[in-house]
Amino acid sequence: MEEAILNFSKQFNFQPEIINSDKLKSYKHFVVGGMGGSHLSAGIIKMYQPGIELYVHRDYGVPPFDVDFCSNSLFIASSYSGNTEETIDFIEEAYSKGFDVAAITTGGKLLEFAKKNNIPYIQMPDDGIQPRMALGYAAISLAHMMDHKALIDDLKNIAQSINPESFRDEGQRLANELKGQVPIIYSSLHNLSVAYNWKIKMNETGKIPAFYNVFPELNHNEFNGFDVRDNTQDLSNNFHFIFLRDSDDYSRIQKRMDVTESIYQEKGLTVTSIFMKGNNVLEKIFSTLLLADWIAFHVATNNGVDPEQVPMVEDLKKQINQ
Repeated sequence: MEEAILNFSKQFNFQPEIINSDKLKSYKHFVVGGMGGSHLSAGIIKMYQPGIELYVHRDYGVPPFDVDFCSNSLFIASSYSGNTEETIDFIEEAYSKGFDVAAITTGGKLLEFAKKNNIPYIQMPDDGIQPRMALGYAAISLAHMMDHKALIDDLKNIAQSINPESFRDEGQRLANELKGQVPIIYSSLHNLSVAYNWKIKMNETGKIPAFYNVFPELNHNEFNGFDVRDNTQDLSNNFHFIFLRDSDDYSRIQKRMDVTESIYQEKGLTVTSIFMKGNNVLEKIFSTLLLADWIAFHVATNNGVDPEQVPMVEDLKKQINQ
């Protein structure tokens, strides 16, 4: 895991080759079917270009879009291992319905399906890392599959503009502050995918409970759950709120963060503000996610657990397939 974090920026040097690219045409919509770490790149791309016709499907089968939508869409199955059963089901159903499909994977059943049916696919490098750590490979592969040239160029620049090592010390410091606490990550709606990625890293790498929410919605509901009183104090003692702050957020969102942090502190709740840094949106995204990687890694080592493997997931797979 430590090596995967240190080598993360190198993933953006990957130059994907689309096999069977002649089967692709110009599309109005893109639908990415994937689970866990394999769909995260789509959320990042939607942050890069809000309003892009890119949809994420995290389930079996295909979403119930109308015929016109589907006929103008490319259904992209994304699975790092190539063996995610929901994703296999997604591409099989899309293909059976006559939709245009493509695959992004390192191998497994998904690669076999792509080769057997001569559909477009990108085979990513199999570095033996966990899917959540392959976000660079997945993002640049998806950008190529979408033929998004501006995004491809900007992603390539990440290889030189971000140094993973530079976030290690801050990550360890914040991990130490999280000892015995449950992180709740807050961000603007625009940065939802970053907050969600933080949650996943704390769950899968750190092996701790973690949750997330976004402004301004949280101020209308979740916020009220932390109106701490004497008889509810014990319910809130172990939460640690992490505010992901972005100077590009709408001014009223920034004001809400300021006031919410102040109110929470008055209630005796712990809040840490982390300011997203970078010269552009992609640098902000990946810098903040690398910090989360280091925090989660050190949370795991502080608790004496393996940051790499996900034994509960493997156990679940075995049991549902018995």
